[in-house]
Amino acid sequence: MDKDTLRHEIKKRLVQISAEDRVAKSKQICRQIVDADMFQKASVVMMFLSLPHEVDTTPMILHAWQQGKIVAVPKVSWEQRHMIPVELTSLETGLKTEKMGLRNPTNGVPVPFDEIDLVITPGLGFDRHGNRLGRGGAYYDRFFTHNKMSAARWGVAFSQQLCEEIPHDDQDAPIDAVVTEDEIIICQKN
Repeated sequence: MDKDTLRHEIKKRLVQISAEDRVAKSKQICRQIVDADMFQKASVVMMFLSLPHEVDTTPMILHAWQQGKIVAVPKVSWEQRHMIPVELTSLETGLKTEKMGLRNPTNGVPVPFDEIDLVITPGLGFDRHGNRLGRGGAYYDRFFTHNKMSAARWGVAFSQQLCEEIPHDDQDAPIDAVVTEDEIIICQKN
């Protein structure tokens, strides 16, 4: 199956998840992450501001702040087709809703790439080998190739987003683990 067909298929699966299930599954995914050693040991965690059909990262962000961690989120430049990590200090202010409902910081102090310990990564689909299917813009793929990026990369997904195999090539940056409501999958690269 090609990437576009797979994207369409996974989007259909996502809209079939009820709002109640999405909330419950998101809480379970967040709980698994915040209880993991990788998260506990991290000083700086980069997360994303969820779109309506994605895993809701809000509980994770709040937990990180309660533990005194720095939370970074991507600030996307649509014109330059890249993103930089900036510190998030509020879920209420300093955000603007843009393309596809993405909340993008309007300001924020840049966080050096080499200070990030863990990146919680969105995606439409994942497989058990660390391959990730994004929305097609390759923003995270380019982000992960930054020469100072050494953070662990964990994808978050509902179990409906797991696929047998995600089509990939040399431009696609793999992740280290996928967390669903049911399990933490440490990816075995193929």
